[in-house]
Amino acid sequence: MPSLRQLFADHGTLLVLDAASARVQVGLLQADGPAAWAGSDEEAGVGVFRCLEELGVTPDRAGAFVFCDGPGSVLGIRTVAMALRTWNVLSPRPVYAYHSLALVAHALNRPDINVIADARRETWHCCSLAASLRRVAASALTGELVMPEGFRHWSTLPAGVTRTPYVLADLLPAVADHDLFRATDAPDAFLHEEPSYVTWTPQIHRAPAR
Repeated sequence: MPSLRQLFADHGTLLVLDAASARVQVGLLQADGPAAWAGSDEEAGVGVFRCLEELGVTPDRAGAFVFCDGPGSVLGIRTVAMALRTWNVLSPRPVYAYHSLALVAHALNRPDINVIADARRETWHCCSLAASLRRVAASALTGELVMPEGFRHWSTLPAGVTRTPYVLADLLPAVADHDLFRATDAPDAFLHEEPSYVTWTPQIHRAPAR
Protein backbone atom coordinates (compact mmCIF):
# COMPACT_ATOMS: atom_id res chain seq x y z
CA MET A 1 0.00 0.00 0.00
CA PRO A 2 1.37 3.46 -0.81
CA SER A 3 1.90 6.30 1.63
CA LEU A 4 0.58 9.83 1.20
CA ARG A 5 4.05 10.94 0.15
CA GLN A 6 4.08 8.26 -2.57
CA LEU A 7 0.66 9.41 -3.80
CA PHE A 8 1.99 12.94 -4.15
CA ALA A 9 4.96 11.64 -6.13
CA ASP A 10 2.71 9.61 -8.44
CA HIS A 11 -0.23 11.99 -8.89
CA GLY A 12 0.78 15.49 -7.79
CA THR A 13 -2.62 16.84 -6.69
CA LEU A 14 -5.00 14.88 -4.48
CA LEU A 15 -8.67 15.54 -3.74
CA VAL A 16 -9.46 14.11 -0.29
CA LEU A 17 -13.07 13.46 0.73
CA ASP A 18 -14.13 12.23 4.17
CA ALA A 19 -17.73 11.91 5.40
CA ALA A 20 -17.08 9.33 8.12
CA SER A 21 -17.86 11.79 10.92
CA ALA A 22 -20.70 14.24 11.43
CA ARG A 23 -18.55 16.89 9.73
CA VAL A 24 -17.75 16.44 6.04
CA GLN A 25 -14.13 17.31 5.24
CA VAL A 26 -12.76 17.97 1.74
CA GLY A 27 -9.19 18.92 0.96
CA LEU A 28 -7.14 19.78 -2.09
CA LEU A 29 -3.58 18.65 -1.40
CA GLN A 30 -0.68 19.50 -3.68
CA ALA A 31 2.84 18.12 -3.69
CA ASP A 32 4.34 21.55 -4.33
CA GLY A 33 1.93 23.85 -2.52
CA PRO A 34 -0.13 24.37 0.64
CA ALA A 35 -3.19 22.23 1.39
CA ALA A 36 -6.63 23.83 1.21
CA TRP A 37 -9.44 22.45 3.41
CA ALA A 38 -13.17 23.02 3.77
CA GLY A 39 -15.73 21.48 6.10
CA SER A 40 -19.51 21.25 6.32
CA ASP A 41 -21.98 20.07 8.96
CA GLU A 42 -24.67 19.44 6.33
CA GLU A 43 -25.50 15.90 5.23
CA ALA A 44 -22.92 14.44 2.87
CA GLY A 45 -25.02 14.77 -0.29
CA VAL A 46 -24.97 18.53 0.21
CA GLY A 47 -21.85 18.98 2.32
CA VAL A 48 -19.40 17.54 -0.20
CA PHE A 49 -20.48 20.02 -2.86
CA ARG A 50 -20.60 22.94 -0.41
CA CYS A 51 -16.95 22.15 0.39
CA LEU A 52 -15.98 22.01 -3.27
CA GLU A 53 -17.67 25.38 -3.81
CA GLU A 54 -15.87 26.87 -0.82
CA LEU A 55 -12.54 25.61 -2.14
CA GLY A 56 -13.36 26.82 -5.65
CA VAL A 57 -12.30 23.53 -7.22
CA THR A 58 -13.86 20.91 -9.46
CA PRO A 59 -13.08 17.17 -9.40
CA ASP A 60 -11.07 17.39 -12.62
CA ARG A 61 -8.36 19.28 -10.70
CA ALA A 62 -7.35 16.06 -8.98
CA GLY A 63 -4.64 13.73 -10.19
CA ALA A 64 -6.17 11.14 -7.87
CA PHE A 65 -9.03 10.85 -5.38
CA VAL A 66 -8.49 9.81 -1.76
CA PHE A 67 -11.45 8.95 0.46
CA CYS A 68 -12.33 7.39 3.81
CA ASP A 69 -14.20 4.10 3.37
CA GLY A 70 -14.93 3.70 7.09
CA PRO A 71 -15.61 2.95 9.78
CA GLY A 72 -18.01 5.81 10.37
CA SER A 73 -21.24 7.08 8.87
CA VAL A 74 -22.17 4.46 6.27
CA LEU A 75 -24.57 6.86 4.54
CA GLY A 76 -21.94 9.59 4.33
CA ILE A 77 -19.26 7.19 3.11
CA ARG A 78 -21.50 5.70 0.44
CA THR A 79 -22.54 9.17 -0.71
CA VAL A 80 -18.86 10.02 -1.27
CA ALA A 81 -18.28 6.66 -2.98
CA MET A 82 -21.20 7.29 -5.33
CA ALA A 83 -19.80 10.71 -6.24
CA LEU A 84 -16.39 9.18 -6.97
CA ARG A 85 -17.86 6.48 -9.20
CA THR A 86 -19.83 9.13 -11.10
CA TRP A 87 -16.83 11.42 -11.54
CA ASN A 88 -14.74 8.49 -12.75
CA VAL A 89 -17.26 7.71 -15.46
CA LEU A 90 -16.79 11.26 -16.77
CA SER A 91 -13.01 11.37 -16.34
CA PRO A 92 -11.28 8.25 -14.94
CA ARG A 93 -8.46 8.68 -12.45
CA PRO A 94 -6.99 6.60 -9.60
CA VAL A 95 -8.93 6.23 -6.34
CA TYR A 96 -7.39 5.37 -2.98
CA ALA A 97 -9.17 4.47 0.27
CA TYR A 98 -8.10 4.63 3.91
CA HIS A 99 -9.59 3.52 7.23
CA SER A 100 -10.53 6.29 9.66
CA LEU A 101 -9.44 4.42 12.80
CA ALA A 102 -6.09 3.36 11.32
CA LEU A 103 -5.46 6.99 10.37
CA VAL A 104 -6.11 8.10 13.95
CA ALA A 105 -4.11 5.26 15.52
CA HIS A 106 -1.02 6.02 13.42
CA ALA A 107 -1.33 9.78 13.88
CA LEU A 108 -1.53 9.40 17.68
CA ASN A 109 1.40 6.94 17.50
CA ARG A 110 0.66 5.38 20.88
CA PRO A 111 0.88 1.58 21.06
CA ASP A 112 -1.06 1.51 24.35
CA ILE A 113 -4.42 2.67 22.98
CA ASN A 114 -7.27 1.19 20.94
CA VAL A 115 -9.20 3.50 18.64
CA ILE A 116 -12.86 2.49 18.42
CA ALA A 117 -16.12 3.30 16.63
CA ASP A 118 -19.59 1.85 17.06
CA ALA A 119 -20.30 -1.23 14.93
CA ARG A 120 -23.79 -1.65 16.50
CA ARG A 121 -25.32 -4.65 18.25
CA GLU A 122 -22.91 -4.12 21.15
CA THR A 123 -19.83 -4.57 19.01
CA TRP A 124 -17.13 -2.04 18.18
CA HIS A 125 -14.74 -1.43 15.32
CA CYS A 126 -11.29 -1.43 16.88
CA CYS A 127 -7.82 -0.56 15.59
CA SER A 128 -4.40 -0.07 17.16
CA LEU A 129 -0.77 0.06 16.13
CA ALA A 130 -0.44 -3.56 17.19
CA ALA A 131 -3.55 -4.93 15.46
CA SER A 132 -5.36 -4.04 12.25
CA LEU A 133 -9.01 -3.06 12.03
CA ARG A 134 -11.30 -5.67 13.56
CA ARG A 135 -14.73 -5.99 15.16
CA VAL A 136 -14.79 -6.63 18.90
CA ALA A 137 -17.59 -7.35 21.36
CA ALA A 138 -18.07 -4.60 23.93
CA SER A 139 -17.16 -7.02 26.72
CA ALA A 140 -13.82 -7.80 25.02
CA LEU A 141 -12.55 -4.22 24.75
CA THR A 142 -9.44 -3.71 26.84
CA GLY A 143 -6.82 -1.07 27.51
CA GLU A 144 -7.12 2.67 26.96
CA LEU A 145 -9.93 3.47 24.51
CA VAL A 146 -10.36 6.56 22.34
CA MET A 147 -13.04 7.44 19.81
CA PRO A 148 -12.79 10.14 17.12
CA GLU A 149 -14.92 13.24 17.70
CA GLY A 150 -18.00 13.48 15.52
CA PHE A 151 -18.45 9.71 15.22
CA ARG A 152 -22.00 8.77 16.17
CA HIS A 153 -22.76 5.86 18.46
CA TRP A 154 -25.90 3.88 19.25
CA SER A 155 -24.48 1.49 21.83
CA THR A 156 -23.55 2.68 25.31
CA LEU A 157 -20.02 4.04 25.32
CA PRO A 158 -17.52 1.75 27.04
CA ALA A 159 -16.34 2.91 30.44
CA GLY A 160 -13.43 5.31 30.35
CA VAL A 161 -13.47 6.03 26.60
CA THR A 162 -12.17 9.48 25.67
CA ARG A 163 -12.63 11.54 22.50
CA THR A 164 -9.84 12.56 20.15
CA PRO A 165 -10.05 15.20 17.39
CA TYR A 166 -10.81 13.98 13.88
CA VAL A 167 -9.32 16.81 11.82
CA LEU A 168 -7.75 15.65 8.58
CA ALA A 169 -5.68 18.81 8.20
CA ASP A 170 -3.79 17.68 11.32
CA LEU A 171 -3.98 13.89 10.94
CA LEU A 172 -2.77 13.45 7.36
CA PRO A 173 0.54 15.33 7.71
CA ALA A 174 1.31 13.19 10.76
CA VAL A 175 1.06 9.97 8.70
CA ALA A 176 2.62 11.14 5.43
CA ASP A 177 5.10 8.26 5.40
CA HIS A 178 2.75 5.50 6.60
CA ASP A 179 1.41 2.92 4.13
CA LEU A 180 -2.29 3.46 4.85
CA PHE A 181 -3.81 3.96 1.40
CA ARG A 182 -5.28 1.23 -0.80
CA ALA A 183 -6.04 1.50 -4.52
CA THR A 184 -9.62 0.59 -5.43
CA ASP A 185 -11.56 0.32 -8.67
CA ALA A 186 -14.91 0.20 -6.89
CA PRO A 187 -15.24 2.84 -4.16
CA ASP A 188 -17.65 1.76 -1.42
CA ALA A 189 -18.09 1.60 2.33
CA PHE A 190 -15.84 -0.81 4.23
CA LEU A 191 -17.37 -4.09 5.43
CA HIS A 192 -15.69 -6.64 7.69
CA GLU A 193 -17.31 -9.31 5.58
CA GLU A 194 -19.67 -9.39 2.64
CA PRO A 195 -23.34 -9.65 3.66
CA SER A 196 -25.03 -13.00 3.25
CA TYR A 197 -28.63 -13.40 2.19
CA VAL A 198 -31.16 -16.16 2.74
CA THR A 199 -32.75 -17.40 -0.46
CA TRP A 200 -36.53 -17.11 -0.37
CA THR A 201 -38.43 -19.96 -1.98
CA PRO A 202 -41.86 -18.83 -3.23
CA GLN A 203 -44.82 -21.00 -2.24
CA ILE A 204 -48.42 -20.98 -3.37
CA HIS A 205 -50.65 -19.76 -0.60
CA ARG A 206 -53.13 -22.39 0.54
CA ALA A 207 -56.12 -21.95 2.73
CA PRO A 208 -55.64 -23.51 6.18
CA ALA A 209 -57.08 -26.97 6.66
CA ARG A 210 -60.39 -27.08 8.47
